[in-house]
Amino acid sequence: MSFLNQEVTLGEAYFNEMRQYKTYIFDLDGTLLDTLQDLTNSVNYALRFFDMPERTRDEVRQFVGNGVRLLIERAVPTGTKDGITIKVFETFRNHYLEHSLDNTKPYEGIIETLAELKRRSCNLAIVSNKLQPAVTELNNRFFSQYIDIAVGERIGIRRKPAPDMVNTVIKELGVDADNAVYIGDSDVDIQTATNSNLPCINVLWGFRDEKFLVQHGATTLISSPKDLIF
Repeated sequence: MSFLNQEVTLGEAYFNEMRQYKTYIFDLDGTLLDTLQDLTNSVNYALRFFDMPERTRDEVRQFVGNGVRLLIERAVPTGTKDGITIKVFETFRNHYLEHSLDNTKPYEGIIETLAELKRRSCNLAIVSNKLQPAVTELNNRFFSQYIDIAVGERIGIRRKPAPDMVNTVIKELGVDADNAVYIGDSDVDIQTATNSNLPCINVLWGFRDEKFLVQHGATTLISSPKDLIF
């Protein structure tokens, strides 16, 4: 774990802070699940379908975080007409909904950490800019016995970094936001936590590195899921 890019020991202040949290709201891609290969495969399937240059895995890593529509807008060549971009997105979406489980898996230590938090009677939720059907499918496949509610992109709820998804979780769970914490791997997650008036813990195993996160306002970072428990 590190604070402001400085390595520190997990001390009493951190443990006391962690003890107060009763609700843990997690980002999905790059936080709970390593989805990068399946996203890359579906992006490149759609690009190939329209005879566009493919993207590398690292390029797709940099494109994710603001929802799949913006992912595709970033992936298509500069100057692509809106009508074509929409068709690329639809092709990507259909392919991804069929192949979102080909290579995707939880990061090491995630299942054990969620199980322990649930054993401690904590409320656990997911908020993601992925399409709701994909969020539901992935949650059902990997986390259904631990996660109480999983909110994805759908009509009537603005995408992160708007606070709508977090507010939906707080309302539907009927919990006190004062005892909640947000966990994510990106600048979008930092902004989401800020807009939701929640403390933010950023993870270092996801799609963004420590330098990037600190430059975008991260103050608390962890290097292992087990840092969430003690």
